[in-house]
Amino acid sequence: MQWGMFDATACLCCVRHARSAVPREGLGLRRSFPWFLVFLVLGGCSNIIRSQTNRLAGNLQSAIADQNDPETVRQGAPAYLLFVDGLIHDDPENVKLLLIGAKLYGTYAAAFVDDAPRARVLTARADEYGERALCSQNPNFCPALSLPYDDFVRATARLSSADVPALYGWAAALAGRIQAQGDDWNAIADLPKVEAAMRRVIELDERYDDGGAHLYLGVLNTLRPPALGGKPEVARRHFERAIELSGQRNLMAKVLFARYYARLVFDRELHDRLLRQVLAAPTDDPGRTLSNTLAQSEARRLLATSDEYF
Repeated sequence: MQWGMFDATACLCCVRHARSAVPREGLGLRRSFPWFLVFLVLGGCSNIIRSQTNRLAGNLQSAIADQNDPETVRQGAPAYLLFVDGLIHDDPENVKLLLIGAKLYGTYAAAFVDDAPRARVLTARADEYGERALCSQNPNFCPALSLPYDDFVRATARLSSADVPALYGWAAALAGRIQAQGDDWNAIADLPKVEAAMRRVIELDERYDDGGAHLYLGVLNTLRPPALGGKPEVARRHFERAIELSGQRNLMAKVLFARYYARLVFDRELHDRLLRQVLAAPTDDPGRTLSNTLAQSEARRLLATSDEYF
């Protein structure tokens, strides 16, 4: 690729410059010092290549997120996924690449894959990438992922704001895998860890991903009806906070609010009002165009079944 050729040339020029800049005095110093600089420059080249790779993958992710034709993404995404796999293969501990891979696999499986066995395979890959990202970001925390719930929660208390992207990415990928597993109780048993991770994200940076952790907690608190321990009013506060933090731009937040909360408590007025707001809103928004377009499609479906449901 052109950027790789350019950076390699720049690195070689730096090496030449380093060699010519060595003082002529002191033969021993002249023989050893240039090679010390060479190692420094080559390390800098590695950092440049990693930065450019991250940028390339990030641009790919943005292009998908900004697409207003879901069918284009449906047909083209498998090639993108394989491309990101290749980048990760070359740099297997790159946290940013792993998080991009986890998000792309999870999003594609959730939005475009109806075949249950295939969805399980794809979300398992998302979960793998998410876990590897978190372990690369914070190796000391990694063993806590397999600990019992109470020990896991205590371990999350030692995480810092620098760990938020990896913790959030891992929890989101795991939530997607649990959803795809259906009635697998071994998978469902990990839901409390997802909830604890998202609570920790909120404690460290509730604005991350426009309040995305609030959205996950909103859904998690509505998975059971109140009679079985569900907390719909807690869920409502999380949904409303997510909408507020996104500046009303995340249309999927309103769709999930209607689907998981309003339907649970049989509040048709709220349900229909939220969905009509989604249908009346523009979908074009940097980073959310695809999500908003999918949200409008789901809003039409939910509104069409409102009479039947309520």
